[in-house]
Amino acid sequence: MNTTLATENDLGEREASFHDAWATGTDVNDVRVIEAFEGPTALENAFILRKMGSLQGKRLLDIGAGLGESSVYFALKGAQVTVVDISPRMVATALSLGQKFGVELDGVVSSAESLNVSPESYDIVYAANTLHHVQDRALFFEQLRSALKTGGMFFSYDPLAYNPAINAYRRMATEVRTPDEAPLTTADIKLAGQYFEGVQHREFWISALTLFVKYYALDRVHPNEDRYWKRILKETDRQLAWWKPLRAMDALLTRLPLIRWLAWNVVVWGHKPETQKS
Repeated sequence: MNTTLATENDLGEREASFHDAWATGTDVNDVRVIEAFEGPTALENAFILRKMGSLQGKRLLDIGAGLGESSVYFALKGAQVTVVDISPRMVATALSLGQKFGVELDGVVSSAESLNVSPESYDIVYAANTLHHVQDRALFFEQLRSALKTGGMFFSYDPLAYNPAINAYRRMATEVRTPDEAPLTTADIKLAGQYFEGVQHREFWISALTLFVKYYALDRVHPNEDRYWKRILKETDRQLAWWKPLRAMDALLTRLPLIRWLAWNVVVWGHKPETQKS
């Protein structure tokens, strides 16, 4: 047996099983679609939306769609959305969420490294919190490029590897994340440039991470009791009056060389070139 193939299959099965259990334990009525893009803490998605422009009539592939917040939101904005996830139950949950919001989605159960979709069919590929679950990241970018039409755009965002506070949080949050995931490094961003043109990146959450400290130290919520990256979507403008100056401070900090790499998340984007890069 090919040991590498066996390992990849094991990883895929662990990822699918973990996310199947998450989907099974989630009520679609608790999934926050609008807040995930328009809430005060939706910094990455708000930025991505501005870069995407109008979605009316666009074919959009949502890779690692999870519970379906992004897929449904994009469909509400007029996109024709294909939901992709390695977890069958996540795909089913996303389709159910679409029905709740009155939008039609296509669903595909597939890993990110082996997309089961038609090549050169999509105007936009979106992958949120997906790449850090992927082992073969070169193959991931190759699959994204294959799915896109010439000139089509990809957008992703994932956690970075360098912030000690986030790394401490990750060591504590063992029950709400998979053991095989690995946050991004600068090498991953450089790798994207081998497959796409105009690759850029933008970092988010340095001072703003004080919100996580509040959850743990003041609210006494252990990282295994609630997914902090979902909990932030429940916050309102009024509740975050104290936090907004920290968010504003990050507008500067996340543009400083070296300091920017201490951010929690990074958004990466680029477009498919007319001729394939080797």
